[in-house]
This record gives sequence, C-alpha cells and structure tokens, in this order.
Amino acid sequence: MDVAAYAIEAAIEADHWWFVGRRWLFSSIINKCDLSRDADVLDVGTSTGANLQLLRDLGFTRITGLDQSALAIQFCAGRGFGQVRLGDVCALPFPDASFDLVLATDIIEHVDDDLRGLQELRRVLKPGGCLLLTVPTFSMLWGLQDEVSHHKRRYRLGRLLKRLDEANLSSRQYFHFNYLLFLPILMSRRLMRLFKIRVGTENEINTE
Repeated sequence: MDVAAYAIEAAIEADHWWFVGRRWLFSSIINKCDLSRDADVLDVGTSTGANLQLLRDLGFTRITGLDQSALAIQFCAGRGFGQVRLGDVCALPFPDASFDLVLATDIIEHVDDDLRGLQELRRVLKPGGCLLLTVPTFSMLWGLQDEVSHHKRRYRLGRLLKRLDEANLSSRQYFHFNYLLFLPILMSRRLMRLFKIRVGTENEINTE
C-alpha cells in the first residue's frame, strides 16, 4: 500500500462508514464462531490495526498481528497495539495448527500466488478453526483504490471458491457484501477515470 494510503486509513477508520460497516459485519461473523476470549487469534495483513482494535473490543486477549510492511508495523506500534510481527502470508512464521481464528481481510489479492497464501492460512489453523477471509470482487470495478493498494486481481465468487477447495479449506458461509453499492462505485470509478480525478486514496471521498 502507498504511504499516503496508510496515513489516510489510520486517520479515518474510526468513523468512516465503510470501516464502521465492516466492523459490524466482522463482529457478527466472529461471534458466530463461538470462541473463548482466550483463543489464539491471528490477523494477517494488519495494516493500521483496525482488526486488532476490533478483536480487543470483542474481548480477545491472545491476538497476534502480522504484516509484510515495516511502515504498517510502525503505525500499529504508535497506536498502542504492541508488537506486530513482520511476515508474508505465503510463508507464515508460525507452526502448524497455531490459531483458533485467522483473519485475512483483503490480503490474498496482494500476492502473486494466492493458492500458496491460502494453503498457509490453512496450515496455521487448528483443526476446526475459523478463517475470516475477504477479497475485492469484479474486475470491472478496478479503480484507484486497487492501484494504491497494490492489488494483483479482483475475484469472482466461483474462482475464489475453487481456490479455497484447492487449499483444502471448506466454506461454511460465503456472500457478497456492500453489493448495493455496486452501481454507484462502478459509475464513480469510471467518472474518475474519464475526468482523470486523482486523490491519495478513495477513502478521502465521502468520509462523513
């Protein structure tokens, strides 16, 4: 992710409607996993720490963050989230079956070998553990945010489910979210491209 995008994300994630909605959705999914609050939890691709804060708010006490960016780790340290480990989703620095819950929210689209990344997530999950995985969808929605976030791809559901099956991950539940915004996002990104509108990140737009 670009440096400017980290700074903007850290500044707005507490109140921006996108992040507020994601926290509500993630909280609901995590609570359905019915885990004890001393379960071992891993957040892969911690970025500026939004998931770490969410997990703390939910009462989890054994949380590990990991990111491949030293800058992201600095952001987390500055926000009081403690030590976040440096590492890559395709080579996780943890033993097999280490975690009861793994969060990988908007991560595997960043790596060349997404299957390898999913296999690593599967490897560090304990038997019966839960994986919360999100990805950006639909290639036609490709826009500035994909570029500043250094995405490699967007997904269709069929491709993602195939990858999960290849990684020996079973899907308990899967769905699109924020789908009501499909047309507004598509139109806004096409207009931005047409009129060559440039901002540091799309998170600067409509932050109310």
